[in-house]
Amino acid sequence: MTAHLELVAVPGPAWVQDGGRTGHMAHGVPPGGALVPERLVAANLAVGNPAGAAAVEAFGGLVVAARGADLRVAWEGGAAWLPRDRVRTLPPPGGGRVAYLAVAGGLDVPVVLGGRGLLLAAGLGGGVGRPLRAGDRLPAGAMRGVERVTAFVPDPEAAIRVLRGPDVARFAPEAWAALLRGPWRVGSAYDRVGARLDGPPLLRADGDLALSGPMVRGGVQVPGGGGPIVLGPDHPTTGGYPLLAVVVRADQGALALRGAGAPVVFREVDDT
Repeated sequence: MTAHLELVAVPGPAWVQDGGRTGHMAHGVPPGGALVPERLVAANLAVGNPAGAAAVEAFGGLVVAARGADLRVAWEGGAAWLPRDRVRTLPPPGGGRVAYLAVAGGLDVPVVLGGRGLLLAAGLGGGVGRPLRAGDRLPAGAMRGVERVTAFVPDPEAAIRVLRGPDVARFAPEAWAALLRGPWRVGSAYDRVGARLDGPPLLRADGDLALSGPMVRGGVQVPGGGGPIVLGPDHPTTGGYPLLAVVVRADQGALALRGAGAPVVFREVDDT
């Protein structure tokens, strides 16, 4: 009998995510993947999975059970056996807004366009094509050897490093200094597409008349009102709002861990 992870209760948003899908941006499909990749890696390594294996990304606690066989699971950095038909309550994430539940062998949901994770806007992937809810059962794959990847835990209070974006010339001269000076806080409008920041307006030098251009995760996109939006893994593949800056890949998880009201300090680095 195939082993399954059953979601007995899902108090907060949760879905299946993995290392993401690549090579489909030209077709309007964003890369997706874990909101905090470092935490996904840590959970997977704890149970001997490859770093990008599919797991549950949860924004609250979970109540889960093993069906069909015992399961080796990891949550919040610790691995343990979940005996068959035993129900276990997992506490809400600590030290950040999101945690990952990994199962030895990974969650063996179907691969769609090269990835297993949910793209919510398209109802694509994630095994069920939607957020998880009570009663869902997710099959576990076969256990395999550990992939030798160093698990790094991001600091949710560290300064966020940024590069100058491709559209700096479309902003007023003082906009870059204002971005670095702040102060900034994570706003209440926050999802996997992007996070709006609360702070001083970043003044533009032009309107929204430019042609749409390609977008990337970590891009700091600024609409006409001057309030920046940091793009997440499910970002639009193109957009017309200019990019003042781009958050370096190594700091994207640290920013994503922060909930509404958390402070954000940007620090400039160069690309050399």
